[in-house]
Amino acid sequence: MAIEIPTDLTPELVPLSWLLGTWEGLGRLGEGEDGDEHFWQRMSFTQNGLPFLEYRSESWVTDEQGNKLRPLSVETGFWSLERPMVEGDLGPGMTPGDVVPTLRSAQDVEDLRSDDGGFKIQANISHPGAISELYYGVIKGPQIQLATDLVMRGTNAKSYASATRIYGLVNGDLYWRWDLSTGGNDLQAHASAALKKQA
Repeated sequence: MAIEIPTDLTPELVPLSWLLGTWEGLGRLGEGEDGDEHFWQRMSFTQNGLPFLEYRSESWVTDEQGNKLRPLSVETGFWSLERPMVEGDLGPGMTPGDVVPTLRSAQDVEDLRSDDGGFKIQANISHPGAISELYYGVIKGPQIQLATDLVMRGTNAKSYASATRIYGLVNGDLYWRWDLSTGGNDLQAHASAALKKQA
């Protein structure tokens, strides 16, 4: 599968560009064994010229044939390279950044590549139920590994301590797995899916 890089993509998003688009498919909760719930998911990554990808995921519980039964979850967030912020970057709030991106060339981005050939990335993901996650990790080609650095929970949120996520492009399909801990226990298999890129 060829990866098309949009001509208006800010240079520092090139390592993440294979995620762009909408992905749909079926997954399983838990270890994916008999008795574990099935779900259908739509995941999208979009960009608007700023140095991050906007992430959204919607999921529905399904029967074994993939027929949607009821809504399951929604996630939203932003993914980007992990790097020091400089004067020309946007924020905080609505403070505008420079018109020209802080990282202006492929070489500026290449300078961020680690010794093992990957790039450090960050992702902040918010959920209903007053939970937000801040992940740090590595993207190396079409493979991503993330682990929570911080989980923020509201006063009445359910227990949630930490998580890891992995993503990979395999024969043009996006495979992912999410393990989490609710506190007092090791990471447990939470969900996984195989998603196809939509035209």
